Amino acid sequence: MKKIEILKIILPGLLPLLVFILADEIWGTTIGLYVAIGVGLVQLLLIYIKEKKLDKFVLFDTILILLMGVVSIILENDIFFKLKPGIIGLILIAFLGVSAFSPKNLLLAMSAHYFKGLEISNEQEKLFRRNIKTMFWLFAAHTVLVFYSAFFMSKEAWAFISGGLFYILFAVFFVVELVKNIIARRKFKKQELLSELNSEGKVIGVMTRDQAHDGSKRMHPVIHVHILNSKGEVLLQKRNENKFIQPGKWDTAVGGHISHGENLETALKRETYEELGLKNLKYQYITKYIWESEIEKELVFVFLAQHEEFNFVKNDEVDEVKFWSFKEIKKNLSKNVFTPNFEVDFINILNKIKK
Repeated sequence: MKKIEILKIILPGLLPLLVFILADEIWGTTIGLYVAIGVGLVQLLLIYIKEKKLDKFVLFDTILILLMGVVSIILENDIFFKLKPGIIGLILIAFLGVSAFSPKNLLLAMSAHYFKGLEISNEQEKLFRRNIKTMFWLFAAHTVLVFYSAFFMSKEAWAFISGGLFYILFAVFFVVELVKNIIARRKFKKQELLSELNSEGKVIGVMTRDQAHDGSKRMHPVIHVHILNSKGEVLLQKRNENKFIQPGKWDTAVGGHISHGENLETALKRETYEELGLKNLKYQYITKYIWESEIEKELVFVFLAQHEEFNFVKNDEVDEVKFWSFKEIKKNLSKNVFTPNFEVDFINILNKIKK
């Protein structure tokens, strides 16, 4: 799944609130209420005909609209007329407050209803909540200002604050978020992108290489290729001293990230050539497993290949390569010679193949 836009998630969940506020502004309270409730009832009917059940989210939307309409009608008099936008604002910020600060995120639940099959990562959910909190404080401040203007400011000032200012704030919020999204996309394009996976290995988003190693443990896919020669020895690479992770240790012959949108076969060929300068190897799939360290979480796809001696040229990825016998490897296990990841592969996979 492509990177989910937070704006696209937020808008459907707020739609019922905006329908009433806009209808009330254009046609007045009574007609606006009929229009807004009519929209909710039509939704209920259409979904019931299609799915043979009463949709609880649409029902909640309709009740919310009805509540705001009743408040508007009750306050449709000279004494309380100015307080109506503030009362409606209180209902709006109560809805946003529950979604932002309680375990029950109503806005996310409603959005998931509008986007069938919606899946978001933990990181995206945190970003979503941050946006809702921003909206909560923004509209809370506006609501306070509405009440203040109703008692202490001119009718003209109150009219602008309770009407035009609301839409200006809403527009500014989404423009700012849109600009932030554009800037984020440009930054993403300049970095290596990796797929973010859920626990089942399904792609749920995109992240940069730095984000994959920042301790957030957002799972991403990698490949390991263990190369054996005809003697049964295992080819290992010595990681470059400048590597961020496990510098200078002996590791799997070929290991690397699968780029976002890249298939396994392409990743295997690319990584094998980049690290060892080898082409046209025949890869045998062995297994996959989840590997987790202090800074990252990986879904590892393990392959075997066969190759004999070759002339290796040092590069930015690898300092040295050599074939190790199983006896040599066993003798050096748990001595800080190999990467922890390779030791797991050797104990759980290579040793079993040898036996």
